[in-house]
Amino acid sequence: MTGMTWTVAPEPYDSPAALALWRAYYTEVSDRWYLLHEGHRTDPAELERAIAATTGAELAAPKGELLIARYDGEPAGSAGVRLLDAETAELTRVFVPEGMRGRGGAPLLVAAAEEAARSLGARRMVLDTRGDLVEARALYARLGYTETGPHNDDPYAEHWFRKELPGTGAVSGRPAP
Repeated sequence: MTGMTWTVAPEPYDSPAALALWRAYYTEVSDRWYLLHEGHRTDPAELERAIAATTGAELAAPKGELLIARYDGEPAGSAGVRLLDAETAELTRVFVPEGMRGRGGAPLLVAAAEEAARSLGARRMVLDTRGDLVEARALYARLGYTETGPHNDDPYAEHWFRKELPGTGAVSGRPAP
């Protein structure tokens, strides 16, 4: 279809669109893990507890931001950024629902998250992901992230990535002094 466009903008972590995307994201990654390791989907009660336990409050100002992508006005993806320290931001919750994949939304979300991280003062972005999330690992590599050693002790993290954020501190295209 022609005329369909992506937009990406900050949104409160507890907005209806953000909550719906968080539920879809968590359901997908949890089900993928359970299907791979235990041969069944996530227990519904466990899923509800986990979704409720992770509010996303760390993705709010002054040390974070949640971005929502819309495709032709409809919520179609998310990405979060949170400062780990004064110069390091973590990229998290990058998600585009299956029916919207392949339309260019994920690179737009990551680029917007990088800009948000720069605006928070970060000079680098880090992230973690699992081995079975091959699409995510391919996306990050394609966007210039390099695999590194662990930066956290998340029990589900199997791959860690890092990217220096070019342009941090630059003014009008000139390097910072």
